[in-house]
Amino acid sequence: MNHEPNSLINASSPYLLQHAYNPVHWYEWGPDALEKAKAENKLILVSIGYSACHWCHVMERESFENHEVAEVMNQHFICIKVDREERPDIDQIYMLAIQLMTGSGGWPLNCICLPDQRPIYGGTYFKKEDWINVLLSVADLWKNDPDKARQYADRLTDGIRNAEKIIPNVKQEAYTLEDLNAIIEPWKRYFDMAEGGYNRAPKFPLPNNWQFMLRYSRLMKDDATHVSALLTLEKMAMGGIYDQIGGGFARYSVDGKWHVPHFEKMLYDNGQLISLYAEAFQYSHLPLFKEVVEDTVNWLEREMSSPEGLFYSALDADSEGVEGKFYVWDKAAFDAAIGADAALLSDYFHVTSAGNWEEEETNILLNKFSQEEYAAVKGITVLELQEKLARAKGKLLEERSKRVRPGLDDKCITAWNAMAIKGLAEASAILKRPDYLDRARITARLILGSLATEDGGLYRNYKNGKASIPGFLDDYAFFIEALIALYQADFDEQWLAEASRLTAYVLRHFRDLDSPMLFYTAADGEKLIARKHEIMDNVIPASNSVMAQNLQHLGLLFDEESYLEKASAMLAAVQPQIKTYGSAYSNWAIQLLNEVFGINEIALAGADSSEVKGLLDTHYIPNKIILAGTNSKLPLLKDKQSIETKIYICRNKVCQLPVATVDEALKLIN
Repeated sequence: MNHEPNSLINASSPYLLQHAYNPVHWYEWGPDALEKAKAENKLILVSIGYSACHWCHVMERESFENHEVAEVMNQHFICIKVDREERPDIDQIYMLAIQLMTGSGGWPLNCICLPDQRPIYGGTYFKKEDWINVLLSVADLWKNDPDKARQYADRLTDGIRNAEKIIPNVKQEAYTLEDLNAIIEPWKRYFDMAEGGYNRAPKFPLPNNWQFMLRYSRLMKDDATHVSALLTLEKMAMGGIYDQIGGGFARYSVDGKWHVPHFEKMLYDNGQLISLYAEAFQYSHLPLFKEVVEDTVNWLEREMSSPEGLFYSALDADSEGVEGKFYVWDKAAFDAAIGADAALLSDYFHVTSAGNWEEEETNILLNKFSQEEYAAVKGITVLELQEKLARAKGKLLEERSKRVRPGLDDKCITAWNAMAIKGLAEASAILKRPDYLDRARITARLILGSLATEDGGLYRNYKNGKASIPGFLDDYAFFIEALIALYQADFDEQWLAEASRLTAYVLRHFRDLDSPMLFYTAADGEKLIARKHEIMDNVIPASNSVMAQNLQHLGLLFDEESYLEKASAMLAAVQPQIKTYGSAYSNWAIQLLNEVFGINEIALAGADSSEVKGLLDTHYIPNKIILAGTNSKLPLLKDKQSIETKIYICRNKVCQLPVATVDEALKLIN
């Protein structure tokens, strides 16, 4: 190992710090490296990854720690390391370049560019020998035929700038049930009705897909989506992808049965999954879903909380250089930890002497039976089983905590913290947990304080008391969404005032004069080779789809017509695409559901409105916003002061006469 650190030693990103002692002369993305490339007329090598990425570590071990490889890289290239979680704007552009070149992308992402940052060649993971060959042949091209390299760059850069262009679309007639059917029918063919999820491997949780399915199944009274969504959530919660002892989900399972996880745990997955399982509990009242929410929130508190009250980004898959080592058990260690109940529970958790994974005698904990089924087979009550399970999990967790922990990525990202805030706020209402709301408020106030920029915007990142990267559209979109969720949990209009202020900031700094969509980067941000929109929903919903729904909700709450028109124009531009690939537009499809069924604006007046809110929260109304408060500035609450409880239901600019009970309100809604 090279003991002279390179310039990454001053980085804020744990991923970049992991490369600080490579023999490669790495730079951070910034003026120093970019100007050096131009001055020396050298190709730029942009290498992108993140701290919990397994194959990024492998390529580092094989190539970047190797002196022979480093020599080639240092001689011919200005080498720049990028943490995709800190700089998604850079990742977005070069990922698109690799997809245009090779047809697929992923991480590690390695892209070779001209001195002016325009890409000419790249790929994902390379074996050491292949990597050296690629580097030498591209360096040779630049030296001997630079015009050919420039032609490649022209073509690729045009492709990047024109990819995913969204054409404004004027929507004449109203959306219908038929528009929704057209999306769901082709989508249903991919459901795995045995194991949940889609009939393919690997399997990703894709929380927003199943949130759409839950809402669609309720509003459309549709069986297939109802069964598929609940089956998926049940199978995930019982599988190895879910940490059966400590709570929290891994990023995906490598197989089609949710059995073997890729062991890294990300804040963005778990923030969204807290929301999803809370919503699914409200829908189905299945105790398993409530347990998942509580255990995952406990994990966030225990392992992902910064001393200030923000949430960290991720836990690595590896510990001691071995994937999953922290999480797996051999039978002897499992039995020893549990003691008397080992025989009963090894069966429940699918633990055997031979092991249930490719590593010999190694077990990933999962369960195949519901608690009801298992208790019946074993001749004990469900309550007895639950008591034994709670005791055993406590002992296993205590034993496990003595192991060497997986690497922690301790930077805090605004967008991902926002997902956790929203999850906590929603779960607090549905599970009647005021402590979750208190925790959400702490994080929100920290973002409004420590992560605020001088001009009223937001920073993206926070580590060691420092924020340095200006926010991207997803940071604003998810945080505004979280503020709206907080308002609906505690009716403090300060949250809405902040949401409204940040929305005005977004419309000033991120607008595209040629499209209804918003740019991913701010107008005053760093100039890259292209400014892109983020349109397709993926593991995380697209920042534009989140922003469109924020505009719709704030438009209703503040009676702001321009917001409603903007939200409508954004949906209209994307709507023709949704049916071509529902899974990649699921959050847009939620907005379409709201258009077809309308959003129920539920205004509560009277002294005991919190009691009414508590009752409403036990019912599943997927298309609603709730407002309450005295002396309110919100148009829907003005002139609705009342001593006795009154519930007003408004939809599509029409309000019904107020009713006194939740049952009467539900009749109006349905």
